[in-house]
Amino acid sequence: MFTTAEVRSVAVGGHPLRVAIRHGPNGPGYPPRPPLLLINGIGASLELLEPFVAELDPAVEVIRFDPPGVGGSPAAAVPYRFTGLCRLIAGLLTELGHDRADVLGISWGGAVAQHFAAFQRARCRRLVLAATATGALMVPAKPSVLVHMVTPRRYLDRGYLQRVAGDLYGGSAREDPAAVAGAMHGDNTVGGNRVGPSRGYLYQLIAGAGWTSVPFLPRLRQPTLILAGDDDPIIPLVNARLMRRLIPDARLHVYHGGHLGLLTEAARLAPVVDGFLAEQEDSHAES
Repeated sequence: MFTTAEVRSVAVGGHPLRVAIRHGPNGPGYPPRPPLLLINGIGASLELLEPFVAELDPAVEVIRFDPPGVGGSPAAAVPYRFTGLCRLIAGLLTELGHDRADVLGISWGGAVAQHFAAFQRARCRRLVLAATATGALMVPAKPSVLVHMVTPRRYLDRGYLQRVAGDLYGGSAREDPAAVAGAMHGDNTVGGNRVGPSRGYLYQLIAGAGWTSVPFLPRLRQPTLILAGDDDPIIPLVNARLMRRLIPDARLHVYHGGHLGLLTEAARLAPVVDGFLAEQEDSHAES
């Protein structure tokens, strides 16, 4: 029988992290495979990805966590950088008994995932990058979009989110901003986003300040799937095409939708991710 997600606190190097684990099946007939580790966008707690997790192959163990200062994880004592956060993630895998994992990162989490794949190479088997870019060296969003990203207000003020959702997230948020605001603020069985202290959001901004993956992307060796929406105001599509050119073993899947595709288009994107993760080790990406 498949189990529902187990939510608990895991201490990594003395720092407690709130973790959700959806266990896969065990026993004969179920060959072992690495878990899928999800790294969420800035300010977003692990609950927000529940629609996507629910659509994934139930045979895959899925690990989600709240970074320091987000959701149910206490804030770090001092600001951190991606290198320190990636060491923390590697420690989390060790605490959970895994040598390596497939890693999927969304938006800010996609930047973390790129860094993890490069500098914790032995711990990452396959890489999925969703609605993300190369950091400081990228084609940026319009200033009118970026201004909404400097604070966590959209997670705190539902009315504000509903007003800006279409321009900020694109895709289906343009037609139905109320549905997006409801999903992110808990108007469904998912439970919405758990908001942590504002210091946690600030530390996430600091972690990625000035960072870029452009110098090391050509050295990535993991098979990589890039997911990008054709109407993403935060991460213009050209950034995904740039990453596809820079990463040697990468393919690009463009979907019709916006920045929150893994939430709003979960039923269509989960099978794409499942198929990529289930491929044989020697499968080579095609253009």
